[in-house]
Amino acid sequence: MPEQQPPYEDNAIAPTGAGGAADLAMSEGETLEKAPGGGPLGTGPSGKPRSLWSDAWRGLRRNPVFIVSALVILFLVVISIWPSLIASGNPLSCDLAKAQQGSQPGHPFGFNGQGCDVYTRTVYGARTSVTVGVCATLGVAILGSVLGSLAGFFGGSSDAILSRLTDIFFGIPVVLGGLVLLSVVTSTTVWPVVGFMVLLGWPQLSRIARGAVITAKQNDYVQAARALGASNTRMLLRHIAPNAIAPVIVVATIALGTYISLEATLSYLGAGLKPPTVSWGIDISSASPYIRNAPHMMLWPAGALAVTVLAFIMLGDAVRDALDPKLR
Repeated sequence: MPEQQPPYEDNAIAPTGAGGAADLAMSEGETLEKAPGGGPLGTGPSGKPRSLWSDAWRGLRRNPVFIVSALVILFLVVISIWPSLIASGNPLSCDLAKAQQGSQPGHPFGFNGQGCDVYTRTVYGARTSVTVGVCATLGVAILGSVLGSLAGFFGGSSDAILSRLTDIFFGIPVVLGGLVLLSVVTSTTVWPVVGFMVLLGWPQLSRIARGAVITAKQNDYVQAARALGASNTRMLLRHIAPNAIAPVIVVATIALGTYISLEATLSYLGAGLKPPTVSWGIDISSASPYIRNAPHMMLWPAGALAVTVLAFIMLGDAVRDALDPKLR
């Protein structure tokens, strides 16, 4: 009588040769490729594949740099909309008898050269800086993305013309151009400064968008959509733009902090915003002659400007790391 084989336990390799081993290998492979959420790698807890944006948001929530910078920016946005929440005074109310005096009860930052409360002016100056930065960034992103996307998608003469046009604008020094163009403007609003930044800032975003569109339109899914008879508008809006917008968002986020510092630089030089507009650049300019005798007049607006610019640059770096698969 042939000897009876003992019963095999679960997950053991059956004595049928390669079949049982292959089954075990497949089961182990499936186990190893499970994500922490329960689905395979690259999928969410429900098993659906995660998109680039969901992956990016998942990484941003775990990045302390993003959390800190986002909280600082959120605070700046809140006090820009409702500055009276933390500053009850009037930034234009001044008392010459208190000029250049230091910290006092109710006035923690002291007074400037005209007797205005430095704390109140620093809080209200955030509204101007955030408004200029956000509006300039939106204008640059929209204009640069549209022109760059059209040039990269259609190519030919339109691409050549845009390339030469961007070369011309890149040859204009930003600060010198601002001194020349804004010196003849008498308006005290932020819109001339915003218009100048959009005029000289769109070429950078245009080149970024052009390169991203040229790369995206060579992908197989775009060629398949073209073969199925999709129109140029549908291919550009539905297939190319969602996959080419990531680098534009990264550059625009970093550029926002640059535009805030540019506004302060132009206002410091007397070509940007003008009184009675409350601006950190104006306050730094008026305090510079008294930096030895009353350094607090420059310390607080300059510190607020530095923290704001740093927060937006840190936010842009965090977004770049989250949207770039090579950096994960």
